[in-house]
Amino acid sequence: MFERIATVWRNALPECWHFGAVAVATPDGRLVARFGDPEAATFLRSAAKPVQALPLVLAGGIERHGLDTADLALICASHGGTPAHTARALSLLERGGFSVDDLQCGAHVPMDAEAAADLRSRGLSPSPLHNNCSGKHAGMLLACRMHGWPASGYLEPDHPLQRAILDHLARLAGVPAATIGLGTDGCSVPSYHLTLAAAARVYAILAHPRSAVGLPAQEVAALERIGAAMAAAPEMVAGPGRFTTRLIAATGGRVVGKEGAEGFYGLAVRGPVALGVALKIADGGERCRDAVVLDVLRQLGSLAAAELADLAGLDRPALFNHRGLRVGEIVSEVDLEDV
Repeated sequence: MFERIATVWRNALPECWHFGAVAVATPDGRLVARFGDPEAATFLRSAAKPVQALPLVLAGGIERHGLDTADLALICASHGGTPAHTARALSLLERGGFSVDDLQCGAHVPMDAEAAADLRSRGLSPSPLHNNCSGKHAGMLLACRMHGWPASGYLEPDHPLQRAILDHLARLAGVPAATIGLGTDGCSVPSYHLTLAAAARVYAILAHPRSAVGLPAQEVAALERIGAAMAAAPEMVAGPGRFTTRLIAATGGRVVGKEGAEGFYGLAVRGPVALGVALKIADGGERCRDAVVLDVLRQLGSLAAAELADLAGLDRPALFNHRGLRVGEIVSEVDLEDV
């Protein structure tokens, strides 16, 4: 199912190995490249966020609540909990008449190191706004307001909002909704269990919705807005210094990436050829993920030389010891096979 995807080297000797799988698909669902088993199934985790934004966009929530590009990007984000992120999440809530108390995502220390240090220095505890999913949850509450659905219980699998999201995902993945496994995500909303091939199709459609066969025109337009927002506001999708933000920014939004927990990553390659990529690091670790992502994009011919140069250092992450000495590196071993 999984093949060796990266090796950790220490002083030019192999020390650890990571395994994983990759699927690459076109918007019509055709599998064009693979590494390992494309039928391996896993949870999308936060990589489902662009799809989870659909009920809000389709209901006219952008116009009704005066949302801008950065707002929509935050709704699709795993943000760092910086002041810019939390202020925007709070603004989203207030536009729908909600408060922080309505968020059901829970609280955790900001993913952004500077924001976390600032909280500690002031003796403050993180709030649900600092949760990397607060933008998504705010967007879900706004969607409930737009559709006239109850805000209470909005994260339960049988809530109308969650049923609608599942239907959208099934249509994009090209599978019956009943075949999608459900789990509970870290922020308590449903998480979706799909094959890598099906997930790659979802991201390929996000890359070029107009190429999807049989997709309703309204859904095409909504996905175009979501993809464009993530491409235009990379600082909202992740945060300062984070891989996803750097990747989107380096490519000018031509490549839109989205991380999911436990080693999942989705890519919407918007050009020169529209492709979707889904990859999973089998052990759930993330230290080799960035190198693998860049290696896959390089092999697909989806990164220009200048873009690769801008991301230099992420393709072969260096290892340093406690004295700051470079003692090794992480090397991707992906060898994509054409299908």
